[in-house]
Amino acid sequence: MKKNKIYTEKPVSNFRDVISYCSKKYGSRTAFTIKNKNKKLNDISFIDFENNIKELGSALLDLGLENKKIAIIAPDRYEWCCSYFAISTANSIVVPLDYLLPKVEMTRLIIESKVDSIIFDKKYLNWIKELFESNKSNLKTLICMDSTNENDNIFSFSSLLERGKKLLATNSSKYNLVKVDNSALSVLIYTSGTTSNPKAVMLSQNNICSNLSAMTTLIDAKPNDSILVFLPLHHTLACLASFLFCYYQGFRICFADSIKDIAKNLVEYKISGLVCVPAVLDIMYKKIIKEIKKSGKYIPFKILCKISNFLLFFHIDLRRKFFKEILDSLGGNMRTIIYGSASSDKKIIHFFNTIGIIMIQGYGLTETSPVISCENDKYHKENGSSGFPLYNINVKIDNPDETGIGEILVKGPNVMLGYYNNPEATKNSFKDGWFCTGDLGKFNKDGSLFITGRKKDLIVLSNGKKVFPEELEALLNKSDLIEESMVYEQEDKVCAKIVYSEDNPLLKNLTEPELYKNIDSVIKSINKNLPLYKYIKKFIITKEPLIKTTTNKIKRHDELKKILEK
Repeated sequence: MKKNKIYTEKPVSNFRDVISYCSKKYGSRTAFTIKNKNKKLNDISFIDFENNIKELGSALLDLGLENKKIAIIAPDRYEWCCSYFAISTANSIVVPLDYLLPKVEMTRLIIESKVDSIIFDKKYLNWIKELFESNKSNLKTLICMDSTNENDNIFSFSSLLERGKKLLATNSSKYNLVKVDNSALSVLIYTSGTTSNPKAVMLSQNNICSNLSAMTTLIDAKPNDSILVFLPLHHTLACLASFLFCYYQGFRICFADSIKDIAKNLVEYKISGLVCVPAVLDIMYKKIIKEIKKSGKYIPFKILCKISNFLLFFHIDLRRKFFKEILDSLGGNMRTIIYGSASSDKKIIHFFNTIGIIMIQGYGLTETSPVISCENDKYHKENGSSGFPLYNINVKIDNPDETGIGEILVKGPNVMLGYYNNPEATKNSFKDGWFCTGDLGKFNKDGSLFITGRKKDLIVLSNGKKVFPEELEALLNKSDLIEESMVYEQEDKVCAKIVYSEDNPLLKNLTEPELYKNIDSVIKSINKNLPLYKYIKKFIITKEPLIKTTTNKIKRHDELKKILEK
């Protein structure tokens, strides 16, 4: 059995087939549990979800929106998922926009992408109406996910479902007659834009479904599995892993009330799986350790960890018994966490694996639909690996240096159609038919992929030596004194911007010179274990958070500009 294909694949090539498969396979099983305004939980079956998709899709076609671009602007909710499938299966193009962006930026993207309609959360009603009435955009139809006065072409989501239901009942719907081209543009999604303006990536249903199909060979599902969705679904990792993949595998999908309510929701919904970023793992880890120390059981806990890992070496797995109390605090059913976007602290990954939760790291980009490589149920390590390339794509390292590190190139059915209205950027992103990720990495002896950093962020000193900022930032961020950091080059020196918190009890009542002295000690201890050319020779400190994208990635260009202006 291949390391990147441990289960029988469930192949699929378009969203209509995904929806039909799930409705027939899982039927009346709960697909979504949603919370209404009165905090009451309502279950929606796989059959009901399919019916809602067909109803909304029928209504969109009746509104003349076939082959049109329809944006979705909303936090994670049931209507987001229903809209995504209804738009794409009605032969229209779905444009998931980042609702966390400033209004001026969202307006620019709506105009730039020539969006014809928007399905949106009511909280965005006023400015969307203003944009519509300004005649600056291509907007023809507005659809609110919540109840609203239906005037000025603003339709409510519920009324469109009723409209679609009547069309289907009278055989007046065009929905079942629509033929979807699997290889045509179906999803137009913007990158996070850490170094420049975001680019609009064109993806087909075949692009995304090839990725979805490959993922079914890596991670299994159980009939009572539930996923808690809290990463924004406009982000490709969240959309594929926590929505499309989990829906296709028969998970029950639940939505977090908010980031601060994740712990409560894990228990409330008896969640068995999460898709998250390392920052969330760090918060969860710190909270659990804090509670263990508070209970006075930290020493017994550490001893139990050693006993558990010793027994595991002999294939005796008692983790869920040993650490039942901790697992119960996470809902009792938690067994798998998929994480990506950046590598996580090995100490944290080891902790979750130790208490009985399988940690699976993946790597990918919007342009690759998004997964390129991933660990799986059987092969998951704590060495920073991003797993093995998916079985249906090819990955190679371009122009590797003496350590085997080079740019990661990808070829396969998951690679984008190109950048929307940007042929030059599309051309520049390919080399001899291979997509250039812009990421640097290397393969281990066992064929697993390691990501070392972004090509654009690589620091090349005058002596030719290469420094990966992410490597040094990971070391800095391990310190309890440092909230976050950014490593950069200035005057041929490796420098660091250090962010600290005024609320940190370890730094309270310190004078500025004392604060500098403490941070300097951290940096000196790190430098001791580094080759001379990697030494951090200069640092600045601040309590202001680093400038980031809405997906929490550092905007290095903006940060460096800010540093140099001072």
